[in-house]
Amino acid sequence: MFEEIMEKFSDSPSQQEVIRLLLERGFSVNDDGRVVSGGIEIPNTGIAREIGVDRRVVDSTTDAILADDQLRPIFQNISAVPSLMDLAPVLDLAVCTVTVRDAEESGIVARVTTAIAGHDVSIRQVMTEDPEFTDEPKLYVITDDPISGELINDIRALPFVERIELA
Repeated sequence: MFEEIMEKFSDSPSQQEVIRLLLERGFSVNDDGRVVSGGIEIPNTGIAREIGVDRRVVDSTTDAILADDQLRPIFQNISAVPSLMDLAPVLDLAVCTVTVRDAEESGIVARVTTAIAGHDVSIRQVMTEDPEFTDEPKLYVITDDPISGELINDIRALPFVERIELA
């Protein structure tokens, strides 16, 4: 689906950057063509500055989204999910980042979380990066307790695991 969305903006790399930012940040487009997070409006100048484009590129991108019957429902229903990753040190949580060889393999999340649960570690949040949005997607597992060496070895032994990082 991501490729189909980007194809609609193939003649404008700048508009593709706007699309990528909206998807990555979970920003929606309201009926007025304004970029929003929930009910909070995000100024187009701020979006433009973030990705290094002119504000009018953001305007034309949101206009194109609203004019497209396929894109409108997608971008009007996106929502952001708060991440505990940056809060982990403050809340005394642990973050285990797992990089895999093939993110499209099925069962990755299930097998990693099963391994963690098998060590009686409580999971607070699990997030994954979409393989269509990034070249090296990762699985992030935020836990109440630190990940033990034995558990690291168990996760590392899973056939799809390329690398593990702890924070």
